[in-house]
Amino acid sequence: MSELVFPRPASTPAPGPLDEKFWDLVEADFRSTTARHPIYATYLGIHDYDGQLGDASREAVEQDIAEAHRHFADIEALDPRALSESVRFERELAIHNIRRELFDSEVHRVWERRSTAMDGVGDALFSIFARDFAPLADRLGSITERLEGIPAYLEQHKTRATAPQVKLWQELEIDAGEQMPFLFGEIKAAGLGVLDERAQVRLDKAVETASAAAAAYVETIKAAMGSTVEEWALGSDKYDELVGLRAFDGLDASQILEIGHRQLALNKAARVEDARRIDPNVPEPVVVDRVKSNHPETFDEALASYKDAMMRARAHIIEHGIATMPPGETISVIPTPEYLRTVIPFAAYFEPPKFDKHPSGIYIVTPSVGNDPNAMREHNYASISNTSVHEAYPGHHLQLSAAIGHPSIVRLLTDAPEFVEGWGMYSEQMMREQGFDDGPEFLLAMHTDAIWRACRIILDVRMHRGELTVDEATAFLIEHTGFEHANAQAEVFRYTYTPTYQLSYLLGKVLLLGLRADEQKRLGSGFSLKNFHDTLLRNGSLPISFHRRLLAMSARP
Repeated sequence: MSELVFPRPASTPAPGPLDEKFWDLVEADFRSTTARHPIYATYLGIHDYDGQLGDASREAVEQDIAEAHRHFADIEALDPRALSESVRFERELAIHNIRRELFDSEVHRVWERRSTAMDGVGDALFSIFARDFAPLADRLGSITERLEGIPAYLEQHKTRATAPQVKLWQELEIDAGEQMPFLFGEIKAAGLGVLDERAQVRLDKAVETASAAAAAYVETIKAAMGSTVEEWALGSDKYDELVGLRAFDGLDASQILEIGHRQLALNKAARVEDARRIDPNVPEPVVVDRVKSNHPETFDEALASYKDAMMRARAHIIEHGIATMPPGETISVIPTPEYLRTVIPFAAYFEPPKFDKHPSGIYIVTPSVGNDPNAMREHNYASISNTSVHEAYPGHHLQLSAAIGHPSIVRLLTDAPEFVEGWGMYSEQMMREQGFDDGPEFLLAMHTDAIWRACRIILDVRMHRGELTVDEATAFLIEHTGFEHANAQAEVFRYTYTPTYQLSYLLGKVLLLGLRADEQKRLGSGFSLKNFHDTLLRNGSLPISFHRRLLAMSARP
C-alpha cells in the first residue's frame, strides 16, 4: 500500500494551517489499520495483504484499542480554530467514529464474549473468491495462503475468550463452522481446470488442513458449552449510551421506541388499504397469502426475477431524472453462500471496494434457511421488486457506488447504518412515489416490509433493555409479519449482538423523510429531488445529523 495515494478533499472556504496535519494523522492511522487487518484491507480493495489473515489474538484486539485511544488523542489535540470549516467537520466526524469504535471494543465487548472466527474466515475467503479484481488463478493463490493460515488464526482467536461466552452466540458459531466446508468445497472445485497441477495440489492440501482445523475448533466450542451464559442484552444504561453516540438527531431510546410503535400502526393500516384495493371481498390475510403465493417456481427463476427488477428500477431512475448514476458502476446477483444463510435469511448487499480498479457491488439472495419448504413464498414477485429497489437501485448499490467517489478517508470509515439502511427503505417509498411498480400488490409488499422494520425498532430497544427473550421476540415477529419460523428466528438471533443496528432501517427512513421535508420547505420552488438525492449520495454514508449540518453549511452565503 506504500504506493497508494490518497486524494484529499479540498479545504473550504480557505485552507487552515493544520489541515494537512489532520489528513497526515488520518492517513497514517488508516495505513496502520489496514496493515494490521489484512481481511479488512481486501474488503476495501487494497490487495497488498491478500495472502494474510492478520493476528486474531486478544493481544491484537488490545493493541487496536490502544491505537484508537492514541489516534483519538492526536485528533482531539488539533485546535479546531486552526482548521478550515470543511476540515473542522471532518475532525468532528473522526471523533464521532472513534467514540463509536471504542464503545464497541471497551463497553459492548462482543469480541471477547462471542467466538467470531468463522465470520473472519468466511470474510477472508469470500472477499477474494467472489470479486474478479484479478485472474481467478491469482486469487486462488491468495486464498490458498489464507487457507494455510487458518489453523494458527483459529488458535489465536481462542485467546479472546477470557469472559464467559454467550450460549446463543456460540451456537451460531458452531453452525457457521459446520457450514464452512461448503465454502471450502466451492473454492477447491473452482481450481479445477484453472490451476496447474502443483497449485491445485497445494490448494487441495490447504482445504484439507483448514477443514480439519475448523472441525477441531467447532469441537472445542461444543466442549465448552457447559460454561456458557444466557445473558446477551446490553442493558438500559449502556443502550442509552450507545443511542447517544449514534447521533440520531437528538432522539433518545424511548422516543425511538415510540416511533417504532407508531410506524407499526401506520403501516398496518396502510396494508389494510392495499389489500382492499387488491380484493375488497376477502380478509386481509387472504390477500397477503395470495401475494406471497405468486412467486417463481424455482430459486433460479427467482434469481432471474431479482435481476430483472433491479434493471427495470435502474432504467426508471434514469428516465425520470431521480438520481445520477455513478460512472462505471456494476453489480452482480448471486445466491447467498451456505455459511451465511443462517444470519442472512433474505438478502444483503456487499459494497464496491473503494480501492479496486473496477469496483463492483454484490447482491446476495438467500434461497432458504434450513431448507424450509415454504421459503419460496418469501421470494414472491412483489417482494422481489421491493427488495431489489432496497438493495440495488436506487438503494444500497447506487448509494454506496456514489459514496466511494468521495476522497475523504474519514467518511469511508464512518459507520452510519441509519443512513445506509435508511436510504434503502427511503428508496422503497420514493420509487413508488415516482411511479415505479406502484400497483397495490407492490405497495402491500412495501408496507409488509415496513411492518417488519417497525418490529425491528421495537425489538431492538426492548430486547437490549432486557424486556424480551429470544423466543418472545421471535413470536412477536411472527405475529406481526407472518414470517416463517426459521426466517424469524434467524432475524432475532442477529438482533442479539447488533444493538441499534436493526432499528436503523425504518428510523433512518423517518429521519430522511424529515430532512427532505425541511429542504423542500427551505428551498420552496427551487427544490430539486434529483439534486437532493445527488447531494446526499456524493457526500458519503454519514449519520443523517451530519448530512443536515452539511446542507446547512452549503446554504450559507
